[in-house]
Amino acid sequence: MKKRPAKRAAKKAVRPRKKSSDWILRLYVAGQTPKSLTAFANLKKICEAHLTHRYSIEIIDLSRQPQLAADDQIVALPTLVRKLPPPIKRIIGDLSNTENVLMRMDLKSLDM
Repeated sequence: MKKRPAKRAAKKAVRPRKKSSDWILRLYVAGQTPKSLTAFANLKKICEAHLTHRYSIEIIDLSRQPQLAADDQIVALPTLVRKLPPPIKRIIGDLSNTENVLMRMDLKSLDM
């Protein structure tokens, strides 16, 4: 009987959360350039202010894995891709214009 709870706990730990409020964001960069680092810092700040504990950020370094650019049709860097919630949205640049990011990612409506 002791094995049974351990198996259940292991399954829960591996199982990803699937809630409609979760935001999955991918930031495509080319190494640790100043523009890439700025984009990540700006994204983190925006997420903490507007999506506290409801987001995940995946950094994809295309200088190490260039083949991944085709997955999300990346043509410029850095590029932010909102995978969830649908629809998929993209923003190119260092994300320094917070108002633009909020509007383009439909985060502005969450503040109202």
